[in-house]
Amino acid sequence: MTRPACVVIDRLAAKANLQRVRALVPRQKVMAIIKANAYGHGLTRMGEAFRDADALGVACLEEAEVLREAGVQHPIVLLEGPFTDNELSELQRLSIETVVHHEEQVRMLERLSHGEPIAVWIKIDTGMHRLGFPPEQAREVWQRLSQCSHVASPLRLMTHLACAHERGHPSVGAQLGVYHEAIRGLSGEQSIANSSGILAWPETHGDWVRPGIMLYGVSPFGDTVAADEGLRPVMTLQSELIAVRRVRTGEAVGYGGSWRCPEDMPVGVVAMGYGDGYPRHAESGTPVLVNGKRAALIGKASMDMLTVDLRSQPEARVGDPVVLWGEGLPVEEVARWAGTIPYELLCGVPVRARFVNRHEV
Repeated sequence: MTRPACVVIDRLAAKANLQRVRALVPRQKVMAIIKANAYGHGLTRMGEAFRDADALGVACLEEAEVLREAGVQHPIVLLEGPFTDNELSELQRLSIETVVHHEEQVRMLERLSHGEPIAVWIKIDTGMHRLGFPPEQAREVWQRLSQCSHVASPLRLMTHLACAHERGHPSVGAQLGVYHEAIRGLSGEQSIANSSGILAWPETHGDWVRPGIMLYGVSPFGDTVAADEGLRPVMTLQSELIAVRRVRTGEAVGYGGSWRCPEDMPVGVVAMGYGDGYPRHAESGTPVLVNGKRAALIGKASMDMLTVDLRSQPEARVGDPVVLWGEGLPVEEVARWAGTIPYELLCGVPVRARFVNRHEV
């Protein structure tokens, strides 16, 4: 019998989330961000699900290669850009666009002397201080790349927002001011907005938007969940009860004995643990669904199992379904109980997980 722990992917929900983006930004082009194995959802699976996007964004050349080998013909943008000169020939071979964000990458392109021109996005650091050229260098970089014979025309321009996930944060307006001053007089399509920019900051929409987390049916904000933003969860982490125990008052449950039974009670054991991507640091009380009804995690999750309080469901039996997050239980809520963010939970689903497609598209 197959172990019941699995990851259910609803690609129809993914397509609906992309349609939600289109409704919010009907005049903009959409670059669907599918880096980090599509936030844990499966790179090629989501590359296919988001085939109606205008481009796909990946973090590294290896991700782009996987997509091309799978037959994905969409424009693909390398968000971290090339790491070595040798990667430029691969960008040409695979017809991959690239972000350029530091001086050595400009020099790589200036040294390039053969092959097809590469489409380039110039990234400007407007205040996040992670990647990007200082604003005062934007004009020089644009001019140098405009003169490169193996850089495609026209160039495109982009930046990234540090605090757009906090509604009303003053840094967004400050970054926009820096950005617009840096690119004044420069031609090229522009991209600023991530998921939170799309949802809350219309002034950031530009020519291209770059949705990530919202495509997977997760709110980028700390005070809402997917449904509040008109989104549908794509991933459901689910399993079954593999044991139901009767544990006496005062007895400890799980490693370290961190949780003790306040009364004689039924305890369910679920085939799911941190080896499956469930957070070990989730606190007792973290909600789970058993038979579609709320129950609570008790004790610490172990590698392959976790335990739940079944006092609210005394009739629960071995084989009953359990949802850890997803349909009916927002991953945003589980993340708060675990002291982390939904991104980390989704990206933490390991390769060993068994993936099931709910809907074929």
